[in-house]
Amino acid sequence: MKPTEELKHEHTVISHVLRSIGIEARRIEDTGSVRTQVIEMILDFSTNFTDRCHHVKEEDHLFPVLEGKGVSRESGPVAELLAEHEEGRARLKAVGDLLSAAGRGDNSAVLSIARNLRGYEELMEKHIAREDTVVFPLADSLLAEDDQAGLEKAFARVEEIETGEGVHERYHQLAHAISERSGTE
Repeated sequence: MKPTEELKHEHTVISHVLRSIGIEARRIEDTGSVRTQVIEMILDFSTNFTDRCHHVKEEDHLFPVLEGKGVSRESGPVAELLAEHEEGRARLKAVGDLLSAAGRGDNSAVLSIARNLRGYEELMEKHIAREDTVVFPLADSLLAEDDQAGLEKAFARVEEIETGEGVHERYHQLAHAISERSGTE
């Protein structure tokens, strides 16, 4: 499997969770309450799978190879994607920081959680679409077989060393559990 195909497969799992995030945001807006356990599951998945596994493959491996092929990290689609990764991290951090206040009944914290969840969902859906339709086809057109093979090995190292053995599968199960709890299964 080409590295971009692996990333697209991960996008499928991430998109499944994004649908649940949208449902949770609407539920919070409608009820004025936060289901803390579900939000903690979402934060776990989004921080550890989406960011520390998926985004690491892009930021530390794919994007530098593309830069070596002349694609700028300072402007254009890769720069935009990197900025979106940072915005996503900030939104997730805000949600995590607001959970205890929301649990104490702070209505502004509750509404801010909903806003940040919705913003994260919308940001990441557009982000994934841009990667799948612009950046990954560009990568496939620029990368030679040896580049592809190097990325495959680098991605495997991320799975084994940085993410940990069996962790990928655990996050697929967590994505399923989040979907069940949010009613998207």
